[in-house]
Amino acid sequence: MPEKPSEVRIMSKRVLIAMSGGIDSTVSALLLQEQGYELVGVTFRTFDSMKESCLAKEKGCCSIESIMEAKHNAQRMGFEHHIVDFRDTFREHVIRNFVDEYAHGRTPNPCVLCNSHIKWGALLDAAREYGCDMIATGHYARIAEHGGHLYLRTASDTHKDQTYFLWMLTEDNLRHTIFPLGDLTKDEVRRIAAAHGFDALVKKPESQEVCFIPDNDYRAFLEREGIHPEAGEYVDAEGKIVGRHQGCPFYTIGQRKGLGVALGYPAFVTHIDTATNRITLGTHDDLNTRRVKVRELRIRDTQWLTTSPQVEARIRYRSAAAPASLTMSTDGSEAELIFDNPVWAPTPGQSLVLYKDNLVVGGGIIC
Repeated sequence: MPEKPSEVRIMSKRVLIAMSGGIDSTVSALLLQEQGYELVGVTFRTFDSMKESCLAKEKGCCSIESIMEAKHNAQRMGFEHHIVDFRDTFREHVIRNFVDEYAHGRTPNPCVLCNSHIKWGALLDAAREYGCDMIATGHYARIAEHGGHLYLRTASDTHKDQTYFLWMLTEDNLRHTIFPLGDLTKDEVRRIAAAHGFDALVKKPESQEVCFIPDNDYRAFLEREGIHPEAGEYVDAEGKIVGRHQGCPFYTIGQRKGLGVALGYPAFVTHIDTATNRITLGTHDDLNTRRVKVRELRIRDTQWLTTSPQVEARIRYRSAAAPASLTMSTDGSEAELIFDNPVWAPTPGQSLVLYKDNLVVGGGIIC
């Protein structure tokens, strides 16, 4: 019988809590206060929201409005709050990767890199500056111990679980982390906020767009970042030219809308070739596959997965984890997964996250 994961108990009492101005981080702070933690609030600027707000109505977790809401909520709860400027670090690690990936015909996961380099990188450094051994966030995730290692564990609320975006966190990151919402549902979080008089947060809509693209127009953002692709050819599966596209960076695998071409059947982007500037169009079924390769592989316990290669894998945030068999390369940097059943449209640049018994055991970037 496999060892049952055990929850990790956190002993530190001075905690730096990342606050976005939203309901999740605010309720996290309320819960930690009730548990006797001494809190230091921090909200960070990650992009030039004042500049972006001239192009579209400012919104999202990192807007000036949200930053000031976070400060107000911290003051209301009676603990200190700081605003830190991570714009240079964010541009170097997140925005630069976002632009480069699209330029090469891939679809990036900016939230994954933000969590790895900003929230568990620069933020951990800030925690030490403020005398905190731990950081806390409003993510829906848990931490468990298994076989002598610390793992992310899926949240109780499976509809809100955010472990997919956190898969790059290291074991050392987890040693310094608290997830107050891991055992709660979103409805329970709303009720806690309302019970403490934060009714405005209960009614506040959740942000869905990429935080540094307030108008959700990533094509315009890429152009502002200097990406001006050349138009090219659409081809079908046989290589026959069937139309013209506006440039490879403006498309993603599985895309159907906005193609600007009529083929007599619902057409989807099935392949992007930046070397030839050609985009292949096909049917929905053309995107089904059982075989997926990943690069930049990270595994918590290689021996565990070598002796027991059966895993569950998610190829995107909104997809369910599906059973698959994992085969790692000799140097451990890449892997191939064979799914029990076909998965639809695995997209280069997106994260593939590996699970066993609701633990995040590794992940990689889809090739």
